[in-house]
Amino acid sequence: MPPEAEAPAAARLYLITPPALALGGFAGTLARLLDRFEIACVRLALATRSEEEVGRAADALREVCHARDVPLVIADHFRLVGPLGLDGVHLSDGARQVRAARAALGTEAIVGTYAHASRHDGMTAGELGADYVSFGPMTQSSLGDGALAPFELFQWWSELIELPVVAEGGLTPQLAADLAGVADFLALGEEIWTHADGPEAALSAFVETLGAERT
Repeated sequence: MPPEAEAPAAARLYLITPPALALGGFAGTLARLLDRFEIACVRLALATRSEEEVGRAADALREVCHARDVPLVIADHFRLVGPLGLDGVHLSDGARQVRAARAALGTEAIVGTYAHASRHDGMTAGELGADYVSFGPMTQSSLGDGALAPFELFQWWSELIELPVVAEGGLTPQLAADLAGVADFLALGEEIWTHADGPEAALSAFVETLGAERT
């Protein structure tokens, strides 16, 4: 368990879309969340391989996000960033495509990457030009190899590495409070979209510990 924090730090929230969207309704929901809460970034992370579907979703969510000065990045498809007017990409395969994405997108675009629980992959991604590194999951799941990103990884990273770090995967409000002092961003996806009381109520439970609600 992490040591008891002296006070919650200002870790920022980062939203990950569901893998499938009912676009009209979701765009409205996202707009309400961005109006109420301080959100640092939104990731469009659809399961579909249809470029047409991805394009429609990007068009709808870009309008919502950019109207509120919130960057919108896309999961993996970095060659769509320019054509769709997005702000960057989140790569799900560690450092493997960071160099190619940075070369294609230039220095202004956001390039983030998920390094699972690998300190080495995270450091390599940073050396290749990533703007942030994401580690996770934080709680046990039957998906993947079952390895978790330990609290100590974030603690070590925050003490020695300047590159921003994101925690994602199975976060709870208590975990968010624990990680607030050692992670720069906390990425929430299924934790809020599948919540029985709806995403706004779920997100409220997180922001109570982080002070991320708009005034």
